[in-house]
Amino acid sequence: MRIVGLTGGIASGKTTVSNLFKANAIPVVDADVIARDALKKGTGGYKKVVAAFGEDILQADGEVDRPKLGRIVFSDPQKRQLLNRLLAGYISRGIFSEILKLWVKGHKVIVLDIPLLFEAKMDKWTSPIVVVWVDPETQLKRLLTREQTSEEDARNRINAQMPLDVKKDKADIIIDNTGTFDDLKEQLKKVLFQVYSPANK
Repeated sequence: MRIVGLTGGIASGKTTVSNLFKANAIPVVDADVIARDALKKGTGGYKKVVAAFGEDILQADGEVDRPKLGRIVFSDPQKRQLLNRLLAGYISRGIFSEILKLWVKGHKVIVLDIPLLFEAKMDKWTSPIVVVWVDPETQLKRLLTREQTSEEDARNRINAQMPLDVKKDKADIIIDNTGTFDDLKEQLKKVLFQVYSPANK
C-alpha cells in the first residue's frame, strides 16, 4: 500500500486538494479531523488539555473552544509545543488506526493529509510527499478573507508553521496553488499519474 503525504500551510488550499483526491476515489486520512476527535469532551486528550490550559478554554457546553485555544497557542510557541506534546500520541494512534482500516479494506493508495507532516516526522512513512504551495502574500490575503481575523492574528498563525518555501524544498511533488481552480485540477491530473506510477512504488 502506498501512503501519499499531503501537506501545505494554512490557507494554501491543501483541503481543496484533499477533496480533489477524494473526488478521484482515493481515500484520505485527515489528521485535523483526528485531532478534533482527540479533543472531544471526555476523551483522554481533552482531560490533559483542560488540565494544562484551564477551564477558560471551554465553551458553555463543556467542549473545547477551538478558536480560543487556537489564539492562545498561535501567539505563544511554548504553549503550542505543549499542546502538540499533549495530543501527539492520541493523533498518531488515530492516524495509524485509520490507515490500518483502509489497508484491511484493500486500498492500494491512500493520502495522509497532515499539516505537521515534517514537524511530526511522519514524512518518513509517506512517499511521494505532495506540498501545496502559495506565495506568502497570497497566503496572507486568503487567510484574512477566509477567517475575517486581524492581520496580527493571521500572521501569528502563518508564522507558527514551517514556512511553505521550506516545505517546498522537501517535497517530491509541488502543487502551485496561486492560480485558478481549473489550473489546480490540471495539476492534480499530473499528480495522480505520478502517484500511480510504478517508479514511485
